[in-house]
Amino acid sequence: MLTSKQRAKLKSIASTADTIGQIGKLGLNDTTYEQVSQALAARELVKYRVLETCPLSPREAAELLAEKTGAQVVQVIGSRIVLYRPNPEKPVIQL
Repeated sequence: MLTSKQRAKLKSIASTADTIGQIGKLGLNDTTYEQVSQALAARELVKYRVLETCPLSPREAAELLAEKTGAQVVQVIGSRIVLYRPNPEKPVIQL
């Protein structure tokens, strides 16, 4: 579980990060989970956009992605979601 200070630091990093993917009308599937998991392994902190055509709300998509990938939801703001999962072998972000 992230503390408020850790969450604030991750939010500040995410504010300048690019959105690396989007979730559309097909919603979430095994391919999406695998792509997000690979992105988390490489970057630790990822930002995705949930399109209006997605059958899930951004909050629902964030919670489901976090559950399936072992990540934590940092932030859901509008249609953007930010997830964090530390890399156990080579951590990039120091909290």
